[in-house]
Amino acid sequence: MNKAINKKEKSGALLIGLGIILSRISGLIRMRVFAHYFGNSDAGDAFNAALKIPNFLQNLFGEGVLSASFIPVYANLIATTHNEASDKENQIEAGHVASVIGSVLFIAVSLLVLVGIFITPFLIDTIAPGFLGEKKQLTIKIVQIIFPGTGFLVMSAWCLGILNSHRKFFLSYVAPVVWSFAQIMTLILFAKGSTLNHLAEINAWGLVAGSFLQFTIQLPFALKLVKHFRPSLNTKLTNVGIVIRNFFPVVISRGVIQLSAYIDSMLASLLPTGAVSTLTYAQTIYLMPISLFGMSISASELPAMSSIKGSDVEIQTYLRQRLEAGLQKIAFFIVPSVCAFIFLGNIIVSAIFRSGKFNDHDAHYVWMVLIGSTVGLLASTMGRLYSSTFYSLKDTKTPLKFAFIRVLLTTVLGYLFAFPLPRLLGLETSWGTAGLTASAGLSGWIEFYLLRNALNTRIGKTGISVKYQLALWSCAIISALVGVLVESLLHFGVVLSAFVIFSIFGTSYFTMTYFFKIEESKNIINKILSRFNKKLGNK
Repeated sequence: MNKAINKKEKSGALLIGLGIILSRISGLIRMRVFAHYFGNSDAGDAFNAALKIPNFLQNLFGEGVLSASFIPVYANLIATTHNEASDKENQIEAGHVASVIGSVLFIAVSLLVLVGIFITPFLIDTIAPGFLGEKKQLTIKIVQIIFPGTGFLVMSAWCLGILNSHRKFFLSYVAPVVWSFAQIMTLILFAKGSTLNHLAEINAWGLVAGSFLQFTIQLPFALKLVKHFRPSLNTKLTNVGIVIRNFFPVVISRGVIQLSAYIDSMLASLLPTGAVSTLTYAQTIYLMPISLFGMSISASELPAMSSIKGSDVEIQTYLRQRLEAGLQKIAFFIVPSVCAFIFLGNIIVSAIFRSGKFNDHDAHYVWMVLIGSTVGLLASTMGRLYSSTFYSLKDTKTPLKFAFIRVLLTTVLGYLFAFPLPRLLGLETSWGTAGLTASAGLSGWIEFYLLRNALNTRIGKTGISVKYQLALWSCAIISALVGVLVESLLHFGVVLSAFVIFSIFGTSYFTMTYFFKIEESKNIINKILSRFNKKLGNK
C-alpha cells in the first residue's frame, strides 16, 4: 500500500474549496439581491419555506447520499492496481454500476417529482403550520413550480459522484454558480412592476432554469469519464447491490437530518413574521465555513479513503492519518470562523444583506441567530469527516443510529429553546429563532462525540490534541478582539469597513498561528512567501 498522498489528492480539497468559494460567493450575491427585494416579508418567508419540501427530495437522493453509497464502490473499482487485466475488468464493471445507478435514480426521481407536485397542498401544513391564507397559497404554488428543478439537482449529484471518483473536483462544486446566476437575473429583470408575491413565483421559475443548467453543464464530462455507459436497470449486479444496500441507510440518515431542519423551519413558522427568512439568511452565512472546509475536505478524502487497498492494520493506520490531518485542517479554519461570527457577525450580516428592505434591525436579528448557529459549527464540520470515514469503510448504519439521536434531541431542545426559554428569560418571542439554532448545535456536539467514540473502536484513537486547540482558540479570540477594536475606530461604509476589519482579522490570525508553529499556517504562509520570492527572483 502506498501511504504517500499524491499531488492530485492534495489538490482535491483545494479544488473543491475553490469551487465552493465561487458558488458560495454567487449564493451570497443571490441572497443579497433576494434580501434587497423581499427583506423579511411574507413573500420572502413563503419562498424560503417552499424551498424546504423539494430540498428534502434533493437531500435524500442527492450529493451526500450518493457520495456515501456510490463513491466508495465506484472509486474502489476504478482504482488502479498492478494487474492490467483486472483493472480493465473493473473499469467495465464500474461503467455498468454507474449506468444502472444513474438509470434507477432518474426513474425514481421522476416519479417522486410528479407525485410531489400533486400532493404539495397536503404537505404544506407539515412544514409551515403557522402560514395561513394568501401566504399559505403562495407557498404551495412556489413548491409546485420548483419541484422539477429539484429533480435536475438530484441528477447533477450523480454527475458529481462520477467526477469526484475520477478526482475531477472543480466542475461539480462550481456548477451551482449558474443556479444562483439564473435567480439573480430573474429578480433583476422582473422586479420592476411586480408585486412581491408575483416576483416570488417568477423567481421560482428562475430556480428551475438554474437547476437545469447546473445539471447539463456537468453531464457531458461525466459521460465522457464513464466507460461503457449504457442505460440499464440490471440491479442484480453484485456491486450495484452493495450501492443500493448502502443507499437506504444513508437515505434514512439524511432523511432524519432533514427532518431536523424541517422541525426548525416548522417551529420558526410559528414565531413572528420574518423568523423563517431570518433563519435562512443566518444559515446562508453559517453554511459558508461548513461548505468551504467541512465539505471540501470530507468530499476530497472520501474517494481517497475508499480507494485504499491493503491489510486491516495498514488500512486503519492510513485512515487514522488522513482523518487526523483533515481534522486539524478543519479546526484551523473553523475556530476563527466561530470567533468571527460571535464578535464580528454584525459586520458580516450588514455587509452582505443590508440593502433595500433589509435594514439595521434585520441585520441585528440575523446576527443573534447566527451566534446561536456557532454553538455547533465545529462539531458539524468535523462530524462530516468522521461520517465520510465510516462511509469509506462501507458502514452506513453507524452514522444512521446517531442521526436518529440527534433529531430526537433537536426536536425536544428546539421546542424548549424556541418557546419556553425566551419567556422564562423575559425576552421577545423573536429570540426563539436563535434558540432553535443553538439547540441544533448542542445536538450536533452529542452526535459528533458518538461518531468519534464509535470510530475509535474501529481504527484506533483519533482526535485533535488539547494543546493544538488551545493555540487556535487563543489566536482566534485575540484576532477577533483586534477586529472589534478596529471596528470602533472606523467610520467608512459598511462594505469597506468589513473589508478592512476582516483583512486585519485574517492577517492577525495567520501571523499568530505562524509564530505558534501551527503546521497549517506555516504551510500556507511559506507557500505564499516562496511564490513571492520566486516572482522577485524572476524580475
